[in-house]
Amino acid sequence: MKFELFKRVARCEDLPQHSLRKDDVATVIDYHPASDEDGYGLEVFNAVGDTIAVLTVAASQIEPLLPDEVLHVRALEETAR
Repeated sequence: MKFELFKRVARCEDLPQHSLRKDDVATVIDYHPASDEDGYGLEVFNAVGDTIAVLTVAASQIEPLLPDEVLHVRALEETAR
């Protein structure tokens, strides 16, 4: 599946090095075609719109958001609250 630029997607797995979890929402900001598996540049924002991570992932590590899903808020680090 090819993802459109500037669309929101969900992560399919945890990325502990960025404090990101499966199902965190990110915005597609770049497309990296490859012969084996395409990649995407993602920008992850906090709840007030500040960038908290910019990363590149394989296409298999993201999935589209669906109309029957609800966004959820969580603390970036468990000790933050």
